[in-house]
Amino acid sequence: MVEMLIAGERTAGEAGEAIPVVDPATGQTLAEVPRGTVQDVDRAVNSAHEAFADWQRTDAEDRANLLRKAIALIERDRKALTESLVHEQGKPVTEAAGEIHHLLHGLNYYADLATKVRGTHQALPSALSKAYGMVLRRPMGVVAAIVPNNFPLTLLGTKLGPALMAGNTVVVKPAATTPLTTLKIAELLLEAEIPPGVVNVVTGRGSEVGDALVTHDKVRRVAFTGSTAVGRHIMGLAAPKLKRMTMELGGSDPVIVAPDANIKAAARGIAIGRFWNCGQMCLGGKRLYVFEEVYDELMEQLVRTVGKYEPGLGWEKAEKPAIRVGPLHTSSGRDEILEQLQDALDTGGELLLGGEAPDGDGYFMQPTIVADPATDSRVAREETFGPVLPVWKVSDLDEAIQLSNDSEYGLGASVWTNDIRVINRVANEVEAGMKWVNQFHYGYDELPFGGVKQSGYGKEHGQEGLDYYLEDISVVIGGLE
Repeated sequence: MVEMLIAGERTAGEAGEAIPVVDPATGQTLAEVPRGTVQDVDRAVNSAHEAFADWQRTDAEDRANLLRKAIALIERDRKALTESLVHEQGKPVTEAAGEIHHLLHGLNYYADLATKVRGTHQALPSALSKAYGMVLRRPMGVVAAIVPNNFPLTLLGTKLGPALMAGNTVVVKPAATTPLTTLKIAELLLEAEIPPGVVNVVTGRGSEVGDALVTHDKVRRVAFTGSTAVGRHIMGLAAPKLKRMTMELGGSDPVIVAPDANIKAAARGIAIGRFWNCGQMCLGGKRLYVFEEVYDELMEQLVRTVGKYEPGLGWEKAEKPAIRVGPLHTSSGRDEILEQLQDALDTGGELLLGGEAPDGDGYFMQPTIVADPATDSRVAREETFGPVLPVWKVSDLDEAIQLSNDSEYGLGASVWTNDIRVINRVANEVEAGMKWVNQFHYGYDELPFGGVKQSGYGKEHGQEGLDYYLEDISVVIGGLE
């Protein structure tokens, strides 16, 4: 059994029960981890709470140097971490290596920001007495970091980096299906001499460990990435205790292709933005709206480009010109996508490519394109967390924007054009928290990221991401006459 990490020590937990971690490419069990309990959560939170007193007083530069030591150790073990991620998550080696690169970039970014936290001070006008005021920026305390299975390390880093550099301590709850590489990262943090209890990892199911973590009295801040449905549940648990939260939830991002777009570049960007990680992205181009003037040309190019994607084992390199795509992470996830696709076809959609789940081991599915399903079909109304792309022809920008906004989600959006008028309208009128122009969906650590509508609230990444782990405290100093 690969044990949890609480207070700097490995532990099998109170229950002594285990959860299997399965390789989604083979269906074989890789390892077992403890099925955490409420008692394990309580021990982890108390450990983090006790460690907070010293960690918040640790000089910001010293905190940053400790994180940089951990970064160097992650660099040292990059190959082993990549292999671990490939097997527990299913993504190909190139994608897993990219995820670790993104983790390192984000941690470096926040290590650099650690010494840049500043308060303010000013003279205060007062009819009562002379005084001046200060605004101090202080860490909150214990942070619950709840991480999903699609990008276990990237989304760990977007929480861990700013939380630690702001002076908080953390209890991480990885997805029950992808805890192994997270536990390896936590070990490296300890090896880097980040004090015991500053980072704890409790494994288990969300309904048990996650709920207990969110409702614990000593958890001051919750950082969650996952589905909108689970986000609503967590908000309901946290609301009575008025916990500070950021929620990065589901998305159904629109992509608009205008008549003047670079068609070849657009096709490549759309393919990456939709089928990276087998389409298992909150942030991904999931609804494609193409101006009728370039519809046929784009679809010909897009079908040709996506046709090169080949489902297969993530640790094997595809023969050129094929591009490897891994499996869906769970069998239930694949079943859901196949049901959404069938609904699209039943409501008038035309299958242009893919649509099959290959026989054999693993949860594979061919990258799929379906044209013109009903606008009230499931692929139009719901989040499609897998390799299916619905496409619609539009007559003008008004229609494209109207259809883009006809969704409960508002995470990301993109447009392919060189017309500044089109860019300006999409930037201002499409309801999404982040937008791209002539680029596929990609999260930048330097820029704030977060959704609107049912895609969540609050920001990760950027200076704003750090701000969400700090509290502003006003101090008034009088008696100066």
